[in-house]
Amino acid sequence: MNFECVRYLTPAVRGPLAVASGVALLTRQCTNAFVIITALILTLLLRIFSNRFHIQLPLSFLAAIFLFLFGAQFLGELTYFYNKFWWWDVLLSSSSTVGFGIIGFLFVCYLFPGDRYDAPPSTLGLIAFTVALSIGALWEIFEIAMDRIFRLNMQKSSLVDTIWDLIVDTIGASFGAISGFFWLKGQSVGLSGMIEEFVQNNRSLFRRLGIRSKTGKSD
Repeated sequence: MNFECVRYLTPAVRGPLAVASGVALLTRQCTNAFVIITALILTLLLRIFSNRFHIQLPLSFLAAIFLFLFGAQFLGELTYFYNKFWWWDVLLSSSSTVGFGIIGFLFVCYLFPGDRYDAPPSTLGLIAFTVALSIGALWEIFEIAMDRIFRLNMQKSSLVDTIWDLIVDTIGASFGAISGFFWLKGQSVGLSGMIEEFVQNNRSLFRRLGIRSKTGKSD
């Protein structure tokens, strides 16, 4: 990953989170400190993962990831956006699951290259949708476990919140998978442009796919 292109974006997100974690620890807000430190660790793992597997993340991917962490942890947890605005949790849940849908689609394409698995775009889209929804469901299980074990409040309200999150996850996963479906069909719909950018930045990973980009050339 070329972090030079995001040398301003990364500190802009990590800086406030680091300060916020320090404040939370000093004021003994253990729940907030735990969540914020976890977010900081995730940003570090992102860099380690990309360097380990030589994955080039487009700037749009990085911006979306960092903005999500900033919105979820700094705005959501510390400034209580979750309590002030009922739609904040819905917005973040839907945006994250759209991302999971795209990631699921790219993961499926990587696992099933065209020379070994000649599946129609609808099948790949369906598998991507399933992967994204599974990630969303696992996250809800994680939230319940954290609330029960560590007495946190990740569910925010009750089981109703979890059900609504799953509904939003379904919508977001559908949008991400549909974007991948139309990208395979050579059409720019939804976030298919982001998928194209990712594939072009990591052509070596998708060289065996035999799928055509919007330019009409096979990878």
